[in-house]
Amino acid sequence: MAEQKDVLILAIESSCDETAASVVRNGREVLSNIISSQIDLHTLYGGVVPEIASRKHMEQVNQVTEEALKTAGVTINDITAIAVTYGPGLVGALLVGVSFAKSLAFAAGKPLVGVHHIEGHISANYIENLDLEPPFTCLVVSGGHTNLVLVEDYGAYKIIGRTRDDAAGEAFDKVARAVGLGYPGGPKIDKLAKEGNKNAIDFPRAKVEGSPYDFSFSGIKSAVLNYINHCEMKNIEINRADLVASFQNAVVDALVSRAVMAAKEHGLKKLALAGGVAANSALKAALEEECARNGIKFYHPSPIFCTDNAAMIGVAGYYEYMAGVRSGWDLNAVPNLKLGD
Repeated sequence: MAEQKDVLILAIESSCDETAASVVRNGREVLSNIISSQIDLHTLYGGVVPEIASRKHMEQVNQVTEEALKTAGVTINDITAIAVTYGPGLVGALLVGVSFAKSLAFAAGKPLVGVHHIEGHISANYIENLDLEPPFTCLVVSGGHTNLVLVEDYGAYKIIGRTRDDAAGEAFDKVARAVGLGYPGGPKIDKLAKEGNKNAIDFPRAKVEGSPYDFSFSGIKSAVLNYINHCEMKNIEINRADLVASFQNAVVDALVSRAVMAAKEHGLKKLALAGGVAANSALKAALEEECARNGIKFYHPSPIFCTDNAAMIGVAGYYEYMAGVRSGWDLNAVPNLKLGD
């Protein structure tokens, strides 16, 4: 039984292809983190199929929530509030989580807190880094998002850089597909790149005129596809390890240079990494090195908290709850929800 002074958040996450539930105590302590992944199912199709994702969420959401409460050793009566991701993401997938969380909060008489998915990713850094507090710079890199964010306070964000086209994770998936690695592309490229020479092929690092913190990855992706076509036309054998290592190096270079520049120019000595691509070993190593060189403290979550999970939503939900945020019963899924604008 939780003590009265503890704030326990039950969190639900269903924005893409993971159905997840978690119980978080006082914003920093994860009592349970249950994730039901659909990755094997979507691998058959080479990517996430929204209709299948929604159906799977409907099958799993009740079970993962019960498991989260059981693992945490609490009941719904012990919970202070229920947090749920309401955007951005796949609309059908989000609707499952939002509808479930609303019903549960209504039936149990608990406050409801809608959470922004990207705020969740940023907040994942608080779980294991107890010394991390705003303000800091955060590089958010996932399958659908690539943003440079100034975290001014808990719940207060300013986006200073964003991708103009493909997200970094999207580029990873497309290149992985082009070289025959399959889905999900990020982990597979990360693994194969370790066997290759990252300086074998010089791929472009696009800069966006007048927007020094913005990213563009469609040029790198096109350059890789052109290189593959050129080699195939001339019957030149492609060294896949060198190719993906060089591609990864170009993407990492673009991400790291802008993130460190943003931290320095805003006088912030703390830089955090967030999102699914935050699990990439080359990106972490390069950021660690650059931050050390520039006297910046580098933070990142463990891989389990990089990919979609409910613990990060519970942490974000705690800070929103403490700030007085309450969502009404009209809370709806917002697939294109913006952060901090």
